[in-house]
Amino acid sequence: MTNEELILERLDRIEKQIAPVVETAGAVLELKEDLTPLSNQAIRLLIQELQDVESSFQLEDLLLLLKRMMRSVKNMIYALDQLENLIDFVTTIEPLLKSSVPQIINYLDDLEQRGVLRVIQAMLDVRAKIASAYDAEDIEQIGDGAVAMLGLAKKFSDPKAVAFLEKFAEVPSKVDLAKAKKMGPFGLLSAPFNDDVKQGLGIVMELTRALGTLKNGDEAKPTEKTGDSPPS
Repeated sequence: MTNEELILERLDRIEKQIAPVVETAGAVLELKEDLTPLSNQAIRLLIQELQDVESSFQLEDLLLLLKRMMRSVKNMIYALDQLENLIDFVTTIEPLLKSSVPQIINYLDDLEQRGVLRVIQAMLDVRAKIASAYDAEDIEQIGDGAVAMLGLAKKFSDPKAVAFLEKFAEVPSKVDLAKAKKMGPFGLLSAPFNDDVKQGLGIVMELTRALGTLKNGDEAKPTEKTGDSPPS
């Protein structure tokens, strides 16, 4: 092989090796030509935006910010650690929230369907009306009265009191006013011979005896306060 042939062969190899570089360079040039208008537009836009903050931006502020960031590296690390803990906590409770939130919504919907929420709202409205109509002293007096009424309700809860009131409530249903007749002195004299009348008079006497303890109870209160001994 002559020298000319060797030179041509080497030139062919060099050309093959240079061809990818040339293609890459061409692609880079095309990319540069495509990006040049965009980059120029971006630079002009950046300059315009920086003009708006030029009056309030100082290089010293940027340096101060960098110093503060360098001094607060530990705080930033601590904040990042807490953020990771928060993310772990949210990740942990997420399955619970997915199962509990629908149950809570269903429970609240059930309360709404049964009217419980409306009752609560009505109670809040009543409290607002009471607060607008009465002052604190009136509310305190009403509270004292409510406590006293609860004491009376407790006394009425006694089985004997309940039985008495139930029987007393049946009395009007047993009274037939159409059978009521005029009664004179002789009728009053003969009435005690009736068994029902006798029973009724006995009940009246028992009630009268019980009513007599009301006065005795009133007289006993001052005695208890002053410390005097009750009369024999």
